[in-house]
Amino acid sequence: MTYVAAGDRYDSMPYRRCGRSGLLLPPISLGLWHNFGDDRPIETQRAILRRAFDLGVTHFDLANNYGPPYGSAEINFGRLMREDLAPYRDELIISTKAGYDMWPGPYGDHGSRKYLLASLDQSLKRMGLDYVDIFYSHRFDPDTPLEETLGALDTAVRQGKALYAGISSYSGPRTEEAARILREMGTPLLIHQPSYSLLNRWIEEDLLDVLGQDGIGCIVFSPLAQGMLTARYLDGIPEDSRVATGGALSADMLTEESLAHVRALNGIAQERGQTLAQMAIAWTLRDPRVTSSLIGASSVAQLEDSLGALDNLDFSDDELATIDGHAVDAGINLWKASSDG
Repeated sequence: MTYVAAGDRYDSMPYRRCGRSGLLLPPISLGLWHNFGDDRPIETQRAILRRAFDLGVTHFDLANNYGPPYGSAEINFGRLMREDLAPYRDELIISTKAGYDMWPGPYGDHGSRKYLLASLDQSLKRMGLDYVDIFYSHRFDPDTPLEETLGALDTAVRQGKALYAGISSYSGPRTEEAARILREMGTPLLIHQPSYSLLNRWIEEDLLDVLGQDGIGCIVFSPLAQGMLTARYLDGIPEDSRVATGGALSADMLTEESLAHVRALNGIAQERGQTLAQMAIAWTLRDPRVTSSLIGASSVAQLEDSLGALDNLDFSDDELATIDGHAVDAGINLWKASSDG
């Protein structure tokens, strides 16, 4: 059956300005890091994307190596774009990235101009697109001059293959340097995509200040701490969980100390009338310098539950103080080495 988007899709989504740019993003965006590879049914993926757009989620975030296997998330998204969303291309923000390993040999990883521009061409081909809205340097590469990496983003924008330039998992000082270089090139840095959650607060040290001062947007990923900030692990490790199946969350991260904090946070969420996941997402959006929170979804029900965070974004001072006592580092920042560079 031909897909027709819901006529009321923009009626209740409170879009936020991305830094000082003209671009608005939904406060919750959909990431395709998990659940959109060849290990998941295409019809489940279709249902999630359709429902997301029907609810006003206009931003879909990918990377070259999302899958499994690498590239399959872009291929599957491209199919669903062609079959369902093509009439709405100008209503969508589609992003992709390059910077981690993608293909064998010396030109399929890190931050060289060769890798980034070749990867973008491949991504566009997989998705069947003429351009992406945002192209990211997926991580800082200490062995490549920053001018070279960012020059590739500048070239992508000037070629019309990307509308905006972004970076991901760069430290505060590196972000400040990147913003300066891109500004001098004439392609402003639109957005930064760092990890951020109740259990991983590294961006509060200096990165948010840099983004606010330079007018750069911020879209945070892993707001649920790779699944830790859900009800799934309160009473053990389910057999089908990311921990049990070898995902981004490992069993050694689920210490009793960390789980005690998670259980306490769950109690606070219940008092707010939210699920733990909803409160965790809402908490990342409490700072006006955060434009959007990037969620994943394995089902329409999970998507809808996460979007329910928007029903209560306000926190009292007392709630924030209580949350701070349990929002402590849990050693889950897998991207720390890259950010530190």
